[in-house]
Amino acid sequence: MVTKIALEEHALCPGLTEYWHPTVADVPAVVRDRLLDALTDFGERRLAGMDRAGIGKAVIGIAGPGVQVETDTARAIAKARASNDFLAAEVAKRPDRYAGFGHLPMQDPLAAADELQRCVEELNFCGAMVNGHTNGRYLDDPAYAPFWERAATLKTWIYLHPADPVATMPSLAGTFGLKRATWEWGVETGTHALRLVFGGVFERHPEARLMLGHLGETLPYLLWRFDSRAKLYGVTLPKPPSFYIKRNIAVTTSGMSSAEPLACAVAALGRDRVCFASDHPFEDAGEAGHFLDTVDIPDEVRTEIASGNAKTLLGLA
Repeated sequence: MVTKIALEEHALCPGLTEYWHPTVADVPAVVRDRLLDALTDFGERRLAGMDRAGIGKAVIGIAGPGVQVETDTARAIAKARASNDFLAAEVAKRPDRYAGFGHLPMQDPLAAADELQRCVEELNFCGAMVNGHTNGRYLDDPAYAPFWERAATLKTWIYLHPADPVATMPSLAGTFGLKRATWEWGVETGTHALRLVFGGVFERHPEARLMLGHLGETLPYLLWRFDSRAKLYGVTLPKPPSFYIKRNIAVTTSGMSSAEPLACAVAALGRDRVCFASDHPFEDAGEAGHFLDTVDIPDEVRTEIASGNAKTLLGLA
């Protein structure tokens, strides 16, 4: 069993449960209660699960959507700060096993930038997790220029996590099982990332760093297509879209225990841009750990994905 650093491991801090409950309203109560119990545990049960998966350190982020659905900006700012302080205190109890991603009030780009800086410089977090759009505003919005400038200056990672779209895709109306995690979230999050690429955010902020789960939300599979269609439609970027995806984006294995997409991500982005994640508690950490331990890849690549790349990219020990 190779020792792993897991980069998409979820928790809920006091005051944030109210935002999470609507996302699991259609989940059976027994499952919802089990998830909430796991999300609010920072003790021996979480650590035991990590041990079974071979996870030496977990980078914990807030289970979405968090304060990003809050309509009162002042309340969002206050609750994000309190959440980060709570998480930092839990991490400080076991710094050998835990690290943190900050939770940001994206309603106010400057406040989000300030909180990101506080999380990185004062709380020693290794970046932040942003749960999709914020009340319909995506991260390529010009208002977020100060946020991206700060993130680039700090050279810290923004982990873009799925969230419900503003409205369900018409093509999913009347379907069963295709919404949210099956398909909808991947389309939503991949599109969000592409807005940053095609909108020139990474051209204007070359040091900006974005991380995607689920082995890149299908982006690695479509690099040639993005470049071809960008040229066809006259997208005015100095470089093809694949250049920015390879330079500014890294991916994790969260929720993707499958050899074929892993091989695609490694081939498309490079072995140094793929990291391990288990997506606890929404996926089985043991299954994710066993997959990486046994998938048919060279052992040196396995070690890089398991922990080496996280150490290099995020500065984790």
